[in-house]
Amino acid sequence: MREKVTIPDLMEKRAKGEPITMLTCYDYPTALLEEKAGVDIILVGDSVGMTVYGHSSTLPVTMDIMIAHCQAVRRGAPGALLIGDMPYLSYQVSVTEAVRNAGRFMQEAACDAVKLEGGRSMAPVFRALTGAGIPAMGHLGLTPQSLAMLGGFRAQGRDAEAAWRVIEDASILEGAGAFSILLEAVPPEVGDETTRRASIPIISIGAGPHCDGQLLIVHDLLGFFERFTPRFVKKYADLNHTILEAFQAYLSDVAARNFPSPEHCYPMKKGELARLASLIASAKGRCEEENP
Repeated sequence: MREKVTIPDLMEKRAKGEPITMLTCYDYPTALLEEKAGVDIILVGDSVGMTVYGHSSTLPVTMDIMIAHCQAVRRGAPGALLIGDMPYLSYQVSVTEAVRNAGRFMQEAACDAVKLEGGRSMAPVFRALTGAGIPAMGHLGLTPQSLAMLGGFRAQGRDAEAAWRVIEDASILEGAGAFSILLEAVPPEVGDETTRRASIPIISIGAGPHCDGQLLIVHDLLGFFERFTPRFVKKYADLNHTILEAFQAYLSDVAARNFPSPEHCYPMKKGELARLASLIASAKGRCEEENP
């Protein structure tokens, strides 16, 4: 078992210029593999609403859903730094609600930190979470919980004013206590400038190569989500094709009665088959006597 990844470990990686690795995860079997691979940070994202539950956005995801998935991932990945993604309306209503819900991630799912979307308007929440001893990661750029305002899944910070606002927001969140910031779908120049100005790890998901680390949605990386593929995604596998082929081969084997074959069946113990035949014969004889 590897040593537990901590926030100071991430700071040390940043100081040494060593890239930080981050992936999403939603279940125990995948968590086992990410742990074995040595992923630094695992995010149980509210993207579970789209990748696992089939919703068109992340908005239907609830705290109870997130807690259950975090618990499963924690069991599979005890060594990774585990971040619980705070779902829609779990932190926007009030600072008190934000602290209470963030505390659930820490207390019920043994998360190491939480993540929440939003810029300078979220600074009071970050200060409250820090004051409560709850590490919090910021999320700027394309923020999926604000799709209605953003007009859909669109890159952000592509004009000078919008880019500068992202850069400013990152500084404001760092000042409010964020231990790290995730930048999504912004030009690499924005990622570069934000990283150079920061003293905390800046993680990119479509923010270019200059950040301190990279994140991908695990279903995108594995080719396991077909609805759409963001520009920033690199597919390292094509599980959709592999799994479909496996399903089709299974259906073909069953239809042709090639499955199950003898090696997939449980043999009787030695000598028991004859005894079973005798029991069947006796039962048949009694039945014939009772019903001549």
